[in-house]
Amino acid sequence: MPTRKSGPDQAKLDRVVAQAQRAKVAREQGYREQALKLFPWICGRCRREFDSRTVRELTVHHKNHDHDYNPPDGSNWELLCLYCHDNEHSRYGDAAAAGDPSPRGSGAATATYQPFAQLKDRLKGQS
Repeated sequence: MPTRKSGPDQAKLDRVVAQAQRAKVAREQGYREQALKLFPWICGRCRREFDSRTVRELTVHHKNHDHDYNPPDGSNWELLCLYCHDNEHSRYGDAAAAGDPSPRGSGAATATYQPFAQLKDRLKGQS
């Protein structure tokens, strides 16, 4: 186990790191809760549906990969299941390692599912 440096500098560093970790958790909780209210509980890639028992497996993906850019309208977010989210970040890392500026690679498919696309027509039929 590595030895830790003690003293005022280490204590200050520990406080700064702990504060940053708390701020990150609070920020994530804020945008996750907003995204879960804005969007249906469906993975934007594999279209798996979630309910109150499984929603913990649904994550918020930042489309532009900037976790600090959280517009309240959710335009930078998409809900992805744990597996699709991991896959998205793996592809992003692979593309970056290959020198491809596009995280999706050339010609890779993007999510096209639009859960509310036919909602207006369906609601008309119910009146």
